[in-house]
Amino acid sequence: MNRPDSVLVVDDDREIRELLAAYLAQHGLQVRTAADARQTWAALATQRPDLIVLDLMLPGEDGLSICRSLRQRGSAPIPVLMLTARNDESDRILGLEMGADDYLAKPFAARELLARIRAVLRRTRLVPDNLRQAENSGSYHFAGWQLDTRARHLLDPAGTLISLTGAEFRLLRVLLEHAQRVISRDQLLQLTQGREADVFDRSIDLLVSRLRKRLRDEAREARFIKTVRSEGYVFCAEVSASAAPPPWAAPGTAGAAAPGGL
Repeated sequence: MNRPDSVLVVDDDREIRELLAAYLAQHGLQVRTAADARQTWAALATQRPDLIVLDLMLPGEDGLSICRSLRQRGSAPIPVLMLTARNDESDRILGLEMGADDYLAKPFAARELLARIRAVLRRTRLVPDNLRQAENSGSYHFAGWQLDTRARHLLDPAGTLISLTGAEFRLLRVLLEHAQRVISRDQLLQLTQGREADVFDRSIDLLVSRLRKRLRDEAREARFIKTVRSEGYVFCAEVSASAAPPPWAAPGTAGAAAPGGL
């Protein structure tokens, strides 16, 4: 028999934690709770949940900081559904750009939260395995630029390190993986955040604009990311990929032989 999906509920309000834990458990989920960042990291150290319900406003380290740290920790990120007492679009976009997979404003109905949890889990599992594993694929090269997917570094043609947020990194990786192909906004949301867009969702457009600035790419005369009207975006530069060196290879010896090899 398949094990139930596990959820970590992070909220500093004890009553909310207990109510959500009881409701979600009644509907077949395995639930643990945490009141702050310290308890969250302690819980994650003992068991990896299938999804985290994360309150934005926490004492000490807030939900955005926790989400950012989660997204910087290697491959196979844990889906995050962020909660907030504020229904401000800027908070919503910021949360999504930090790597949250969905966003729900308080107050909310427990039934809606359950439906969102199930939808995020379903959509996340629909992301193809090759895209999940691309984090470890090595490097992509285009017009003198290099994206190292293992170190999560972007270098410009002069060798300068360009800082990327987690959301910017995932978007650029997907665009490079599918260079020369038009990708719709819905597909980009699915591939980078594991969720679908609503009618008023502009987070991908804003994220593309930010990524263009990192690449010094003008929208009107784009060399890299072109807008295809009514369809989406296409990465139009030539892209080449190089495999990551095997774990036994010393730095600078990507072609080193495996220990014991012939």
